[in-house]
This record gives sequence, C-alpha cells and structure tokens, in this order.
Amino acid sequence: MKAGDYYILALLHQIYLKFLFWAYKPESSPGSRQIQLWHFILELLQKEEYQGVIAWQGDYGEFVIKDPDEVARLWGIRKCKPHMNYDKLSRALRYYYNKRILHKTKGKRFTYKFNFSKVVLVNYPILDMASSPFFLCWCADNFILDD
Repeated sequence: MKAGDYYILALLHQIYLKFLFWAYKPESSPGSRQIQLWHFILELLQKEEYQGVIAWQGDYGEFVIKDPDEVARLWGIRKCKPHMNYDKLSRALRYYYNKRILHKTKGKRFTYKFNFSKVVLVNYPILDMASSPFFLCWCADNFILDD
C-alpha cells in the first residue's frame, strides 16, 4: 500500500465511525438494559473521557481495553449487574466471535478488532453495500490493496 492509501483508509475509518454512531439508535433511555455489549464498547470508544480506559489502536477497527476492570465496572453499571468483572465481560465478548462482529487480536493482550462490514449488516441487513459510500470501507476490511 502507498502512503496515500493509508490516509484514505484512515479518513474512511473516521467517516465510517461517524456513520455507525449516527445509525445506532438506543432503544430507550441511557440507563437501558437493552444495549448490546458491542454498542456499549463503541460508545466508550467515542467519548474522550474514556481514553484512559479504552481506545482505538493500530489497524482499522482495532481497540485496546487499557483498564479491563473499569470497563467491566461500567458495563455492570449499565446492565444493573454490580458483580460484573472482566472474566464475565470477556466471555460475553467471545459471543461476538462466531457472529464475526469482532475478534481477539492474536498476541495482544486486551486487544480486539471490529469487523465493521459485519456490524452494519447485522443491524441493517437490507442495506445494499455496493450502493453505499461505505462500500469502500467494506472492501478495505476484506481485500488487500495492491502496492
């Protein structure tokens, strides 16, 4: 890949994240127990005040949980489960592996990666990716660009 390709991918990544946050509509109030864990993680990643707890890192869609106990505590508060811990939270994250919404990054502790094309299709199955401006993101996520 050329340097310009990385810039374009980074720009598309930012646009795509804005689309995901715009498209995500909570089913009820912020204290709702109906939120899914991956939505909650995206919310934390979006907010600057949680940069010391969880942050984007490395490749497109990759993030690191810097303070696993704090992320688990916040998730427990959101779900009204005061005994939540990182072991339970990580078990819940593994549920998304088979759905291909996210996966663990090999060799990196507390690091995961979203499959954004799958996230959109899970929420909007009738979305025609080819006619969407976000189709390029899907291509970048699923194909290797030539040098």
